[in-house]
Amino acid sequence: MKIKIISDSTCDLSAELLAINDIALTPLTVVKNGEQFKDGVTITPEDIFAHVAAGGDLCSTSANSIGEYAENYRKYASEYDGVIQITIGSGFSTCYQSACLAAEEFPNVRVIDSQNLSTGQGLVVLKACELAKTADDLDTLAAQLRAFTGKVEASFVVDKLDYLVKGGRCSSAAALGANLLNLKPCINVKDGKMVVGKKYRGNFAKSLIQYVKDRLEGREDIDRDTIFITHTTVSGEARSTVEGLVKELGHFEKIYDTTAGCTISCHCGPGTLGILFVRK
Repeated sequence: MKIKIISDSTCDLSAELLAINDIALTPLTVVKNGEQFKDGVTITPEDIFAHVAAGGDLCSTSANSIGEYAENYRKYASEYDGVIQITIGSGFSTCYQSACLAAEEFPNVRVIDSQNLSTGQGLVVLKACELAKTADDLDTLAAQLRAFTGKVEASFVVDKLDYLVKGGRCSSAAALGANLLNLKPCINVKDGKMVVGKKYRGNFAKSLIQYVKDRLEGREDIDRDTIFITHTTVSGEARSTVEGLVKELGHFEKIYDTTAGCTISCHCGPGTLGILFVRK
């Protein structure tokens, strides 16, 4: 079968990976000062950070419409035997519901709820590309991908809670306490939702070292094929330290360093880094 893979822009895959795997994107909308922009097309994380640093309100994201999904399906459904659309997790956005409604008009389109975001979603997209090469049945492929979503392990450590406070996801009192105690919370994606996990104490670099050790050390349940080190604006030193530790502890065949897109940037802000991989 000839199958086209489409993903929401929230998968945070690099331009190179998108091109190599011929992945099409449906960009989400980012709202800044009441004006709408397209994620990764007319606005970047740097634009968001500069706006907030200058005193602007926090930017927000808006789900793709049924019409936007239908437009993409119309473009590919007649050209390909099948189309697989992978959306940001339904716990984060209504994209999945809109994509499913749009797909009702196209018998060869299947929609997959990634149950994730950022390169957690990206791992599902890459798995779809891999499986599509040998797939001979669209429903079987969709079932395999839905089973795969539960194997993705995604988490991020956040240096400062400013954006989480502004976005209403963390109280000012909790943020003050975290700042006084120099705590760096780990945000886990669990059952399709973001939940606060372990809180690391110390500076950001020290916290990242312990975080990577917690995630990788002594584990036998990890698929060692691919890992993403995904981040917003962090120091080159922090990134190098994490990459070195990932190489030492993880023994992954492929290590990708990627920049988080507008969704993670809107919610978590600069100084956010996570490692994302798949369990066996």
